[in-house]
Amino acid sequence: MFDILMYLFENFIHSDVEVEVNHDELTDELTRAGFRQQEIHKALAWLERLADLQDSQAKPYLNRSHERTTRVFTAEETARLDCASRGFLMYLENLGVLDFATREMVMDRVMELDMPEVTLDDLKWVVLMVLFNVPGCEDAYNQMEGLLFEEPEGLLH
Repeated sequence: MFDILMYLFENFIHSDVEVEVNHDELTDELTRAGFRQQEIHKALAWLERLADLQDSQAKPYLNRSHERTTRVFTAEETARLDCASRGFLMYLENLGVLDFATREMVMDRVMELDMPEVTLDDLKWVVLMVLFNVPGCEDAYNQMEGLLFEEPEGLLH
């Protein structure tokens, strides 16, 4: 499923044309690219739920404004994300790349990935996908993209 998400992200992220997604055409394209139907449906559902997170009715806690919050990870989250990944989320919050709501969106999407563990590199891509899909996060997206592709020497993460 994650491979499909990466495929879609890499193929549509730099498109100058407004992407109008037809579910059937997209499924056909992904099938031609060699992905299995079951995995395609999981990936598309993952993306639909990402879009749903922006609806205040679906996740009202995401719209609360918090200046500073402490994130306590559940046992399941700790099993899925190692210490470096959890530290990276805190690092992004301290930089202002993530706020309370986008951090929780990232956690929601990470926990829905069809993988037992999420690597730090995978987490970075999930962060990028979330920021790309949330209106008003363009600056944070650009900053995250810079962290991904233009890491200065000696950066902790």
